[in-house]
Amino acid sequence: MKFARTRSTAATAVVVAALTLLTACNRDSAGSDSAGGDSPAIGIDLPRSDSDFWNSYAEYVQKDIKSEGINALPLSNSQNDVTKLVANVQVFQNTGAKAVVMAPQDTGAIASTLDTLASKKIPVVSVDTRPDKGDVYMVVRADNRAYGTKACEFLGKQLGGKGKVAELQGALDSINGRDRSEAFAECMKQKFPAIKVFELPTDWKGDVASAKLQSLLAQHPDLNGIYMQAGGVFLQPTLALLEQKGLLKPAGQKGHISIISNDGIPQEFDAIRKGQIDATVSQPADLYAKYALYYAKAAADGKTFKAGKTDHDSTIIAIPGGLEDQLPAPLVTKENVEDKSLWGNTVGQ
Repeated sequence: MKFARTRSTAATAVVVAALTLLTACNRDSAGSDSAGGDSPAIGIDLPRSDSDFWNSYAEYVQKDIKSEGINALPLSNSQNDVTKLVANVQVFQNTGAKAVVMAPQDTGAIASTLDTLASKKIPVVSVDTRPDKGDVYMVVRADNRAYGTKACEFLGKQLGGKGKVAELQGALDSINGRDRSEAFAECMKQKFPAIKVFELPTDWKGDVASAKLQSLLAQHPDLNGIYMQAGGVFLQPTLALLEQKGLLKPAGQKGHISIISNDGIPQEFDAIRKGQIDATVSQPADLYAKYALYYAKAAADGKTFKAGKTDHDSTIIAIPGGLEDQLPAPLVTKENVEDKSLWGNTVGQ
């Protein structure tokens, strides 16, 4: 793969230089015990620690580093802050990284960093999010438009094609937020035009979601559906709010608000078992970690891939600036919530 020349600005360089001094505060010492010996060093940045989904991903990453013999540099955590991500990546460059794994939450602000890495011939694996611009060796992701479509079809059938639905959107400056939102809106318009959708942008913040949902319920107490684009940050505040207002009715009971989520965390599975929510789309946190490290090691070793079917039930597609491995993300309901093949039933074991 050819990498583009750097277009980093002087301003970015200043930010990097200043923030590199602070990067030690963002580092996770738990990742410092690499098991790769003399194999190429891999820099791994975790995107945040305020989400149950991303905490599960971090757990899988640390397990796979050991089990797969990955020579990982000390892990960093950019805490949903692109300036910290830039600084952490600079440290990876300075300490000999031959490939970098990241999950940029602001996909529009990482282009200059990708250009810098490309100019240094350091390939990048992006997890869950696809940068808007810049070269990547591989994006490890699921089809996020399918998340929105699955959520729409499930809720539409649950509600009999009519009602009012609150959509707790993620950040619309991220491709995941846009993909889920656009697909959900298109599906609702085409298949369930009698359902009124209230779009609530949240920037992936649970407190923002709760506050906006509370205001919406005051105006529309007959709300009968909710789509949460990220259970890892929205589940607990949403359930707490509904319980506070006496609206947390179990599935099958009169007044139950039908809820579908995205993530597939154990807490969502428990909520499905209790009838508090109806479904979730399981993002494969375990496979995100496994294949992020797999592709990073392959990149550092000089291997290449091409578009097409894989041997792990996914499809690699060509995207501007690289490739994307679209991993499977199944719908989980009360019918299959006990399936042991779902990572949400085995994480931590």
